[in-house]
Amino acid sequence: MAAKPKTYSGGCLCGAVRFTAVGPAAKPHTCSCKMCQRHTGSFTVSWVEFPRESVTWNGPSGPPATYRSSDYSSRAFCPTCGSSLGAIDDAPVIALVLGVFDKPNAQELMPTSHSFRSARPKWWHVEASPAP
Repeated sequence: MAAKPKTYSGGCLCGAVRFTAVGPAAKPHTCSCKMCQRHTGSFTVSWVEFPRESVTWNGPSGPPATYRSSDYSSRAFCPTCGSSLGAIDDAPVIALVLGVFDKPNAQELMPTSHSFRSARPKWWHVEASPAP
């Protein structure tokens, strides 16, 4: 008998937008690009990806609001409280920011790489953990 896929849950600050994502979680990483910085208000954001069909929006507000941020992706946020939730890519991938997960300490969510390291302020240091 195959193991049951892992299920993750999370949501925005006010609870209006909630999600359930069924694993496996893919490409856990951090990013310091200017777009991620402006989307979250942080120098670095931590992400993990799921196939679009693996994510269900199940809060009282339904799916998040989106802003078309590039020619291949839209940034997702709560229309009520403004919390950043992630990005919904055209290549049917949803990348969720780790800070919105109910239990972000799961080993498989731990970032293993860092993108756009040169875009961060030189005094800001991020260490990506080695792959498990």
